[in-house]
Amino acid sequence: MGFTIGISRGIRDIRSGSRRRGRGSEGTAVAEYTGLWGWDVVPGARAAAGTCSCGRAGCRAPGAHPLDFAPEIPAGAPLDDVSEIWAEYPGAAMMLPVGRAFDVIEVAEPAGCRALARLERMGLPVGPVSATPDGRAQFFVAPGAAAALPELLYRMGWDDPAALDLHGLGPGTHITAPSSDRGGRGPVRWLRSPALDAVPRPPEARLVLGTLAYVVHRSQT
Repeated sequence: MGFTIGISRGIRDIRSGSRRRGRGSEGTAVAEYTGLWGWDVVPGARAAAGTCSCGRAGCRAPGAHPLDFAPEIPAGAPLDDVSEIWAEYPGAAMMLPVGRAFDVIEVAEPAGCRALARLERMGLPVGPVSATPDGRAQFFVAPGAAAALPELLYRMGWDDPAALDLHGLGPGTHITAPSSDRGGRGPVRWLRSPALDAVPRPPEARLVLGTLAYVVHRSQT
């Protein structure tokens, strides 16, 4: 608790200084993820005109993957360390490893927005939800969801889960964090931001999956 308060105060101090200088601090944004929300962050590649900053010819995911040579910044890293490390990678995208603090259920953004509104009206627990510039909504859920997704859907009565435009992302994958650019298409943004007053605890997938699957199915028919 003391660490979180210290990080919060440090971020406010940096923000104040950034406003006085007339520009924001990339390190501040990274420190919010590692300090306030308890997530690891990796510097990621950027893309311009279809060319990836990683320098690899024929990159399969231009501007949408971690930099191989960049260190991962762990959750709880001291604010000064975060700022110092990130200063070595100016302009890098913020990438979040999936499968540790959270898994992700991804659907089309229009269906995701309708499902989010329905979940909130029903008073069901909902974690952070992001939206990518290529039109996908990403629901943060408890780790383990991606591996269990087909079985969960089957138990809920979906005989052909593969027919749904609903996918799980788990260990070994990374997502682009708001407000970093993804693939040169524009920034990722929050549809539902993490709470700033506590470390977020994403809900179990089963608590949101039924609504997500129903809305996705209706949008496909």
